[in-house]
Amino acid sequence: MAEKGTTSPVLNIAKDDVVQYLKENQSFTEEYFIENATSEMVDGWITRHSSSRHSMAACDVPSWPDHAMHHDSKGPHVFHNIRKSFAGASGSLKSLLSPNKKKKTLRKNKSVLKQLDEKDLFMELIRDIADELDLNTLSHKILMNVSILTNGDRCSLFLVRGSKENRHLVSRLFDVTENSTVEDATHSEEEEIRIPFGSGIAGNVAQSKETINIKNAYEDPRFNPEVDKKTGYTTHSILCMPICNHDGDVVGVAQVINKVTGSHEFTNKDEDVFRNYLTFCGIGIMNAQLFEMSVNEYKRNQMLLGLARGIFEEQTSLDKMVYKIMVEALRLLRCERCMVFILHDDEKLLIPSQLRLSSRASMSREMSTVSNVSTPTPSDTEKEISFSKAFDLTAKEREKVEHLSPQDLKNVTVNTEIAKYVAMTGETINMDDFASQNRFVIDGETDKDHQIHSILCQPIYNSERKIIGVAQMINRTTDDHLFTDQDENLFEAFAIFCGLGIHNTQMYENALRLMAKQQVALEVLSYHATAQKDEVEKLKGKPIASVAEFKLESFAFSDFNLTEDETVQASIRMFMDLNLVDRFHIPYKVLCRWLLSVRKNYRPVIYHNWRHAFNVAQTMFSLIKAGGMMTMLTQLEVMGLIVACLCHDLDHRGTNNTFQTKTASPLALLYSTSTMEHHHFDHSIMILNSEGNNIFQALSPEEYRDVISVLEGAILSTDLAIYFKKRNGFFSLVESGEKTFQKPADKELLRGMMMTACDVSAIAKPWDIQRDVAELVFSEFFEQGDMERQQLQEEPIAMMDRKKRDELPKMQVGFIDAICMPVYKIFSEIWPGCTPLYAGVSRNRTNWQALSDGKIPDDEKKYLALKKANESKKSTEAQEPQQTTSTDTGRRRKSGSAKVMERLTSRQGKSSICSVL
Repeated sequence: MAEKGTTSPVLNIAKDDVVQYLKENQSFTEEYFIENATSEMVDGWITRHSSSRHSMAACDVPSWPDHAMHHDSKGPHVFHNIRKSFAGASGSLKSLLSPNKKKKTLRKNKSVLKQLDEKDLFMELIRDIADELDLNTLSHKILMNVSILTNGDRCSLFLVRGSKENRHLVSRLFDVTENSTVEDATHSEEEEIRIPFGSGIAGNVAQSKETINIKNAYEDPRFNPEVDKKTGYTTHSILCMPICNHDGDVVGVAQVINKVTGSHEFTNKDEDVFRNYLTFCGIGIMNAQLFEMSVNEYKRNQMLLGLARGIFEEQTSLDKMVYKIMVEALRLLRCERCMVFILHDDEKLLIPSQLRLSSRASMSREMSTVSNVSTPTPSDTEKEISFSKAFDLTAKEREKVEHLSPQDLKNVTVNTEIAKYVAMTGETINMDDFASQNRFVIDGETDKDHQIHSILCQPIYNSERKIIGVAQMINRTTDDHLFTDQDENLFEAFAIFCGLGIHNTQMYENALRLMAKQQVALEVLSYHATAQKDEVEKLKGKPIASVAEFKLESFAFSDFNLTEDETVQASIRMFMDLNLVDRFHIPYKVLCRWLLSVRKNYRPVIYHNWRHAFNVAQTMFSLIKAGGMMTMLTQLEVMGLIVACLCHDLDHRGTNNTFQTKTASPLALLYSTSTMEHHHFDHSIMILNSEGNNIFQALSPEEYRDVISVLEGAILSTDLAIYFKKRNGFFSLVESGEKTFQKPADKELLRGMMMTACDVSAIAKPWDIQRDVAELVFSEFFEQGDMERQQLQEEPIAMMDRKKRDELPKMQVGFIDAICMPVYKIFSEIWPGCTPLYAGVSRNRTNWQALSDGKIPDDEKKYLALKKANESKKSTEAQEPQQTTSTDTGRRRKSGSAKVMERLTSRQGKSSICSVL
């Protein structure tokens, strides 16, 4: 660094050294050129490097960045970043929609283009716009190229907009000069000049499709001099020509002003060149418009997807959901106000088929058409349509949504009348000039703050195509205040998402209400399903007889001589004798309440009632105690099995799984397999969860989980369909020599077989008990058969067909052979203590077979004699009433046969087996 007051030394650097340095430091060279190069330097460089290529065809002439790259391919070239800057921020989207599109290149400098011959120039300008898809950039290129071709001073481009009935021109780019940029010349939506077809020079060209070449603009009446006054520019000559697509329809109008050479007038040759070039421009504009539509559609889809995400994230509150929808609607359609009306649940309408066609019946914007629409009167609409609530949101106060109650909606307003009309007809209403229509007019209504200029109103459907609401968009904020067809299409797609969101939210709120009702119902059910306090105290204070007194260990046990309360006391004795009360710390009062609650939750059906459950539990007790199976089970499993036996038919309706499925009952819809068994298990859990009924309350979490698993598996095993699936596995296990059953899977099989053996154990009881139980079983079966005939209009299977009751002995033999005999035989072979079951079923099979053969075995003769004696005794007692005391237990108890006959004869018209035999 030079000291102060001295001059810097002069460096003697050779030119070759500088060139070598610049070549070796490309980054520095690029940066220096971008910051310091002048436009003259760039033009000179282009002219020098393109002069040798003028004779080449236009399609072979690359743009100058490509030429630079060919000239020196070492490292990044100087113009790489300049090229990138022209790619635009939307490059990623365009790449998405057109992945094979080549990178954009810059057009040639004007001085270079002018050195080309006419043919090469024309082809170069066509190539310049051939692959341009951005409409603004394309329009700017067209005008710049028109300026070169015609030597015009200024150019403008107008594009066609609107429907076929209301077409007009809008100024896409206006007064483009040689030095104008795209940004400077492009008109925003607010700045656009609208020219109706047939108005002015450009409007006349658009309407007639004829070229207009004016030599002196001020002499032509179609010229508007006001533009010159505003801009300070003087227009002399004008050349205006239509741009048509391949179908011959006008898509735009190009206009060039003031030729800068010669007589300043546009010649016939200018017209020919202009016309030929615009032929290609029409194709380019159509492609760009299609691309713009694709981009807009992509953006709309992204917007709708974002809306959908937002809607489906918020489904806990209808108010929050609708507010989110309204905010998005205001942003999407750019309007002043949005209203949403929600129909009452009981008044959602299924739109008639003629109103649900793909063509949306959109009300005409013309006042005359609106007045001619045949619609119901407001009074008719009010009778049929009412809203549960409505929401009102304005763009000025987006944070504050107004909630309208049903009472508020009773006030007749234009908005409510339009909403009711749309809800009733399913039509879409789109009105531009609302003040001029006379269909929806409410006398005396003046709301200066919310005057309607334009309105778009559509129904909101749910997934079942039922109208659940109406959405209104009011006063579009653009200059023309119009809701276009594109807005209708967008709003329709928007309304679909809104409908799904609102419907889902309503379903969620309904589900919450149903859950609350269910909870209340469960609380009521739990209260009534639980034993009352006085019942519990009464049972708790009674002494419990011993196992021997109840004869609980006998496989020949009969409950016919026990009262209902004594069956509960016997159940308590089973828990106590198995040491379950002490081992698992079951409070005695809780056990009493639970047993009484279980009994209370059995329905008074003929057979699958509390007494059946009690008998199944007693057989399980006998298997464990007398059958010698205690060594196979843990105490937790023992408790689970006893509880399962007592609960295995809870809330039985006297019909089987097949009947539930055929009638499509709520239970069948809830459980697809083992319908009743799943219900029995769930009902047992409900009782356990009821206050004061949890006999498992002292168990550890692990013990609780295990006993519930045992309980569920045991109850489901009483489904004979599951029994048939599992028994072969059990038989194979036994045949393989398994006797300990210690593996979890083996134990589960064993418990399942034990449940089946207990569930059908009535078949192994002494003949008099078996005969009485058979009466009960088949009476219940016959009732189901009767219901199948009445409700399902079909013939029941033989077992349930009252008409085939004479075949019952034969069916009993089949039942024993298919289900009972195999399991009892296996049990007796492994555990000799279970032999009475096998012996009993064998004896009963012999008796049923004899009856099937038309013979009367000795056991049947004894049974009939006993039955006759009981009936005679009953007749005598009826004639001579006797006083009884509370201690006269013998006289209180009726015989088993008498009880059975009493149950059966109380059902009129039901024939017993005895009457057949």
